Amino acid sequence: MVSETVSVSVPGSVELPGDLEVPAAPRGVVLFVHGSGSSRHSPRNRAVAEGLRQQGWGTLLIDLLTEEEDRKDEESGQHRFDIGLLAERTVAAVDWLGKHPATGSSPVHLFGASTGAAAALVAAADRPDRVVSVVSRGGRPDLAGEALGRIRMPVLLLVGGLDHEVLELNRQAARELPATHHLQIVPGATHLFEEPGMLEKVAEAAAEWFVTASEESSEGGRGGSPRA
Repeated sequence: MVSETVSVSVPGSVELPGDLEVPAAPRGVVLFVHGSGSSRHSPRNRAVAEGLRQQGWGTLLIDLLTEEEDRKDEESGQHRFDIGLLAERTVAAVDWLGKHPATGSSPVHLFGASTGAAAALVAAADRPDRVVSVVSRGGRPDLAGEALGRIRMPVLLLVGGLDHEVLELNRQAARELPATHHLQIVPGATHLFEEPGMLEKVAEAAAEWFVTASEESSEGGRGGSPRA
């Protein structure tokens, strides 16, 4: 088993660099799907990943764009809203986790932020037998489009109480989700959850969601009625 952070290369249409860390006897592995203009070095996602690892979860943080694509994106923004491209690469990472010796037997959960949440949802819809649940932090699930109607695993939508526009977009997207879902508003948080203590709350909520989803999945109870 991997017990420290290991640099990996995730194959697909392109090679994507990533950081994998899996504790002994992991509860599961969480794949982080970052948002617009971000990378696997996102301090917010890394803070949440550390919180999850302390509770026994493995984590994989990857870049979704190559260095050249990232440079072009900084100039034009042409890739950050290409949900199809980001989802395709997220699917490749999900498939890779299923083959890796440290994670092949572990359930996979997705944690998406900003536009990465839409990519995570599309990937989950395309891999319903591999992805156990999805958590979105300040996400744009509305950008997942028709994939929302194909989601069969539990989805947690975490939105800052002060992130008014994104909150409304999440409410609209939630109405399209046929499976178990919960829209959780975090009072006092803005879009990036930069306020003191907010990322800790995100990590706690995500860990609780992943545990519950794993238990329901092992009992054959994936999906269900939406929750308020």
